[in-house]
This record gives sequence, C-alpha cells and structure tokens, in this order.
Amino acid sequence: MRHTVLAALAALALTTALTAAAAPAGATTTAAHAAASATSTGQPGDIVSAEPSRFMPNPLVLTSTRAWKIRYRSTTATGAPNVVSGTVLVPDDGRTGQRPLVTYAVGTVGLADSCAPSRGFPTGTTAEGSLIWQALLRGWAVAVTDYEGLGTPGTHTYTVGRAEGQAVLDAARAAERLPGTGLNADTPVGIMGYSQGGQASSWAAEIHDSYAPDLNVRGTATGGVPADLLKVADFNNGGVGAGLILAAAVGHDAAYPALDLAKYLNDNGRSVVNIVKTQCVAIDAIAGLFQRIDQVTVSNPLYQADWQSALRADALGTHAPDAPVYLYHGVIDELIPYTVGQQLRADWCAKGVDVQWQSMPLGHITGAIAGSPFAMAWLADRFAGTSPRPSPLAVEILDLLGEVPRDRRPPELHRRRQMPRLLRELHRQHPEAPDRLGP
Repeated sequence: MRHTVLAALAALALTTALTAAAAPAGATTTAAHAAASATSTGQPGDIVSAEPSRFMPNPLVLTSTRAWKIRYRSTTATGAPNVVSGTVLVPDDGRTGQRPLVTYAVGTVGLADSCAPSRGFPTGTTAEGSLIWQALLRGWAVAVTDYEGLGTPGTHTYTVGRAEGQAVLDAARAAERLPGTGLNADTPVGIMGYSQGGQASSWAAEIHDSYAPDLNVRGTATGGVPADLLKVADFNNGGVGAGLILAAAVGHDAAYPALDLAKYLNDNGRSVVNIVKTQCVAIDAIAGLFQRIDQVTVSNPLYQADWQSALRADALGTHAPDAPVYLYHGVIDELIPYTVGQQLRADWCAKGVDVQWQSMPLGHITGAIAGSPFAMAWLADRFAGTSPRPSPLAVEILDLLGEVPRDRRPPELHRRRQMPRLLRELHRQHPEAPDRLGP
C-alpha cells in the first residue's frame, strides 16, 4: 500500500509541476468578454475566437503540428449556453483529403485556470501531451477541450458529466468548423479519454445521439471511468484520493449553486477548498491526503437528498452509446474501483452496446499510459471500418476467466464449459504437453 501511495503521489506531483508551469504570462480572458460571448447568438460548436498556438508533447520535442487555441460555444449541465476554451491540432504533414478527428478528454489536472491543457501545449507541459502525440503521429487531427470553467471565467465544473460530455462533443464541432483544418461535417470522429476524461468521453458517447447527432462518431475509447461518483467517493474517503472528493464537490457546487457546499464545510474544509480552487491536481491531492469527509465538514453533504440526486445524475450506463466502445480499466486501480468499470461494462452490454472490454493488471496512472496505445489501435480499426474481435480461442479463455458477460457469449459457450475440450485440443497439437491440469 505504501508503494502504491508513493507512486500515485509521484505521478500526481509530476503532473502538477508540469501543469503549473504551463500558464504563459497574460493568458487571461475577461469575464465580461466570456459573458457577452455566451449570450450572443450562435450554436453549440461555433467558434467564438481562435488564435495560433503551438503543440509540444514534452518540453524537449518540437513537432510539425498546426495548432490553434480556440474558444467555442457549448452548454452547461442545466442547458444554458456557455463558452469553453480548448485546442485544435492538425499534423502539418502535407496530407490532403479527409483525415480522422479525435476529440480528446484529458484526465484530472486541477481546477485552477493555470492547469488548463491549452496553457501547457505551447511549452510541452500538458501532462497527456505525449499520449495525444500518438494520435498526431497517426495523421489524425485532435481537438482537446479545457472543459467548462477551466481556462475561462467561473469555477471548473469538475466531474459534472453532462457538462463535460457536451464540451467534448462541441470541441469536435468547433474543430470541423475552424477554417484551415481541412475538417468538415463528414469527418470521421473518435472520442477518447481516461479518468476524468473517461467520464467525459463516456458521457459524450452516451449523449451523442441526442446532443450532437451531426458528428460522424465511429467509436469511443474510454478508460478508468468514474461511472458512479458515490461509489468512487466512498472508495476514496480517507484515502490517497480524498482531495479529489472535495474537488468533485466544488465542481458540482459550481454547476448547481443551490447545493450550497459552503454551509457544510468546517474551517479545515474551507482551507482545503481554497487550495483546491487555486492549485493543480498534485497540490489538491496532497492538501486532502487521507482526509475523511467528517474531518472537513460539519455535516456530510453526501447524506443529503439534493447532493445524492446531483451525483446520481452523473451516473453512466443508463443510456446506450450509438457507436462501439473500447472500455479499459486497471484491476488494481487505486482511485477508481475496478468494480465500477466492470459494472459500466455490464450495464452497456445489457443495453446491446458493442463493447470491447480490456482489463489490465495495473493501477490508475500506469493504466492510462499502458492502455493508450491499445485504445488508439482500436480507434484506428474503427476509422478503417473494421470491427476487431478477439479470436474464438481468446473468447473461450476469457469466458473461463469470467471476463465474458453471459449475454455476450457465443452460443457454443452456453452449452458447456470448454476446459476439457481446450485441453484435448492442446494435447492433440502438442503431445508432449500434459492432458490435464495439476499433479
């Protein structure tokens, strides 16, 4: 456990150190400008402003990438118009004709404006820059939302699923409408994200058919998904991710002011919330490290009906995505319980969604890094129009391990378990192998 905590903190500390360094001087947007933009006539996905930027995957590597920092129209969780910032990236590779677009949702970076992904791209200090670079190296364009209130006035509505999902879809719309990208309404779109980005990308997948059916979405690759925030909060209460519980409370309070988080906080809670609002993720995590909810509140808001209703509204698995999904999760994830990912898979499969599930013997941070290339490869197959499936033998082995939901098994697996047949087949092909397991 000690090594898990130290590894998580080290990764979070690196993320924050990089993100905090990302904010260039003078990179601010006035509240008056944002308010005027949000109330002006326009549709979700319309460009409000665009300016040249630069993309570096890390501080040492320059890339041949055209980049724009944009502000675009989107929608809040309550249906009001707003303006969100983000970045559009297109490989400067001389390619003509259609290229795919990935709308990429980053994981938790923090609530301060200096943490926004668009602030770090020019200097290579956005934590997931190297993962995003994988998509650019494939020749894909990428749109990266900063999310509501992260890089624009107001408090970031952290972990408010509907607001995040809408921002992700509208970032793709904005990229298609931005002159000079070579993208258009026919562009094949993939959705991708992990952790907070897993929540955002999964929400985008679920609401695509109702909110942005104009986008040509081919599939969603999503991992480490906090599909049930109440279970995630219970899992992290008093643990290494305790500070993220308060960050989520701040985010929901920003989206739904009637929740009135302030009345539940004690002096310690107010101090931690002030840090959470003004710092990036590692400082937030350290400030709340091992804190229990009863140590930062005078009464637990999660026991209240309005808070429970708001958090349950973020639950995933209630609506079927209308395009295939690649879902991955670390078995030893120390922040998002593996069982939450399993339940999301079960819920989507029960609704007939084409889900390719991948469990990994990894934790949260390592799962993000190791899982990304496989998620990208799956998206590449979706863009190519193929439908990748495990081999029949792999399906049988996964079934024996309990990794194939009963309603997704091939018909022959319903008749009988396959271990005796598998052993006989292996023995036929390799007579030197034992024909049974055990001594």
